[in-house]
Amino acid sequence: MSRTDLADTYRDYISCLNGQDWAKLDRFVHTDVIHNGRQIGSSGYRDMLERDFDDIPDLQFNVQILIADASHVASRIAFNCTPKERFLGLDVNGRKVSFSENVIYEFRGGKISQVWSIIDTAAIEAQL
Repeated sequence: MSRTDLADTYRDYISCLNGQDWAKLDRFVHTDVIHNGRQIGSSGYRDMLERDFDDIPDLQFNVQILIADASHVASRIAFNCTPKERFLGLDVNGRKVSFSENVIYEFRGGKISQVWSIIDTAAIEAQL
């Protein structure tokens, strides 16, 4: 896959997430996807995302930086949202917080096969 095609696929994936269009998620996520070293499969990946949106009703993924090669995407995603209760072990309890996620995706066969994600929890702690 070309860098441009992969970047476009990634942007379509982010649109799928922001629209909570779970029926289309399998177009972007490999059936045996690995997230931060754990093989959770596409159903576990979907469950994780649905929980995120349940816990954070105003969740939106805002891509700030996007770098793509033939099989990987690196992205910095900004969030400005209001988790309902605890989030990443922190008592946010309905306060609006801003933070970023640095994430690398590996694609196989045009789908996300592996994800490495780091969320800036120190930014959230500083706001609380």
